[in-house]
Amino acid sequence: AVCDSPIGRLGLTTCYDVRFPEMYIDLVKGGAEILLVPSAFTVPTGSAHWHILLRARAIESQCYVLAAAQNGQHNPKRCSYGHSIAVNPWGEVAADAGGQDGPGSADSTELLSDSNDHNVSPRIILCDIDLENMESIRERMPIQQHRDKSSFSF
Repeated sequence: AVCDSPIGRLGLTTCYDVRFPEMYIDLVKGGAEILLVPSAFTVPTGSAHWHILLRARAIESQCYVLAAAQNGQHNPKRCSYGHSIAVNPWGEVAADAGGQDGPGSADSTELLSDSNDHNVSPRIILCDIDLENMESIRERMPIQQHRDKSSFSF
């Protein structure tokens, strides 16, 4: 779904949706400028895929991608990767809240060494949303217009 907000037109998705680029192209066709992706990736999938997928969605959609991410150890069998991030339409990470980077990382060692408290302090990230810059990127590289629509069924 795409909805209006004070900062721009929002494209709404969740977690696993980030693996389906065609969904994001549909949101752009609907006028999305900022794509929201709240998620709860685990450490193994997050460390391997999280940043790559979000940067790819930003580049191919030429939108801002804002991805809030659950972070920390929830129980002995589940640890979320974290790394709430903001990615600009050029694919650059504008802000990253950090998180769990796998066994042996500074964050996970610190988290897991606390005997009873498996919570991670909430973090807030900020980034500038510059829709004029987004439009400039889209004008210089008009990939949405260049997309061969006959090759896709969506």
